Amino acid sequence: MNIGRVAGTVVSTRKDEKLTGAKLQVVRQIDLDGKETGAFVVAVDAVGAGAGEVVLYASGSSARLTAVTRDRPADAVIMAIVDCIEVGGRVVYEKP
Repeated sequence: MNIGRVAGTVVSTRKDEKLTGAKLQVVRQIDLDGKETGAFVVAVDAVGAGAGEVVLYASGSSARLTAVTRDRPADAVIMAIVDCIEVGGRVVYEKP
């Protein structure tokens, strides 16, 4: 799993039929200080995340294990919206 922030949306009117109805989001990976690492992915949104939200996402074969992405050609999936991150007893992120 990785931590990222939703940076945008991908709209595609022509796509594989197995992706019909799937919301595609651009996710930028972030570190524990909330800084962008430069890496990004396009992920199927399985939880209804919005722009700017911090999320957990999985990539690779694990991305096809959610109810929304099972048997779909997905390489990344947003599977959680983060409320709080605590590291070493210190809260490093809390949803506003």
